[in-house]
Amino acid sequence: MTLIIYVLADGSRRDIDVEVGRSVMEGARDNDIPGIVADCGGACACSTCHVYVDGDWVGKLPAPDRIEQDMIEFAWEPDASRSRLTCQLKVSKDLDGLIVHVPERQN
Repeated sequence: MTLIIYVLADGSRRDIDVEVGRSVMEGARDNDIPGIVADCGGACACSTCHVYVDGDWVGKLPAPDRIEQDMIEFAWEPDASRSRLTCQLKVSKDLDGLIVHVPERQN
């Protein structure tokens, strides 16, 4: 298991152990994290699992591919340097302690 920290829009946080190989979105969905809607179920066909990656983690993640970049453009208030889709973030031991900030709403 890998610890993923979800900081909610109200500033509260939820520390969730997510199984390696799952996505950060699946960890949120399976643990009822408010604000992660995941309408497409992880197919990278919407932007409703959008988060802002904590600044300390931005450089530690693989770069988003072109499809994810395109979908992020449809997210609510995207940040070019920190916005990611949680369906595209695969959990590994290297992500232990990853902090993601859930936006106020999803588009």
